Amino acid sequence: MSTQVLEDKTSIATPKAPRKCVVLLSGGIDSAVLLYSLVGKYECYPLNIDYGQTHKKEVIAARNICDARDHNLLLRYKLLNLGVLRCLLPSSLTGVGEIPQGHYTEESMKSTVVVGRNLIFLAIAAGYAEGIGAEVVAYAAHSGDHYLYPDCRPEFVIDAHKVIRSSTDGKVSLLVPFLNMTKTDIITFGTEFTVPYHLTWSCYVGGETHCGVCSTCIERRKAFRLAKVYDPTKYMAEYLNKTP
Repeated sequence: MSTQVLEDKTSIATPKAPRKCVVLLSGGIDSAVLLYSLVGKYECYPLNIDYGQTHKKEVIAARNICDARDHNLLLRYKLLNLGVLRCLLPSSLTGVGEIPQGHYTEESMKSTVVVGRNLIFLAIAAGYAEGIGAEVVAYAAHSGDHYLYPDCRPEFVIDAHKVIRSSTDGKVSLLVPFLNMTKTDIITFGTEFTVPYHLTWSCYVGGETHCGVCSTCIERRKAFRLAKVYDPTKYMAEYLNKTP
């Protein structure tokens, strides 16, 4: 499956190999597959951002994902501590209210929106990319995110690309290969690169194991089932035999 870089009419000089790419890495399935799929095409610089989320295990997961793939990848891995955003971006993911249970399409799931989070992340990644001479910022937004999260929708991605291009004087582009893919598609795609799914973290609750009933756990379980790929995730025992 090919990836696409959003391009405008600005001419780009022929790059020197290897091209550098900053990959926004959350520690979840989508960004892990994105990173592993790009390793052979770019010199990847994984960027993980702690924004004060309650589910800190995804930060640990991000580092482990890099370590499992390549020692040099781990050396280039960066963790940026922006925990102060917890006080500025109210969401159930930053400790305001309880984490809701159910599917993303339910009204209660709106509490998981962290307004402006990805806009902030992309701005930082673009600045980091230009600073190290990287020509691409890779972002793992996918079609399943579009309904709930404004900063994962195609119109946002197009606008973000234009801003990144203009703010870096045309030096950096935005790579969003999963924009029209589902979580199921991404899991299937990831099997081509032996992505260590057991190391990834999705659960918003942030316990010792995935809860199995928050929106992202339900999506994760369903995606593995539809992809017909073995799900190595440890969920709370009472949910193991329930179909999401």
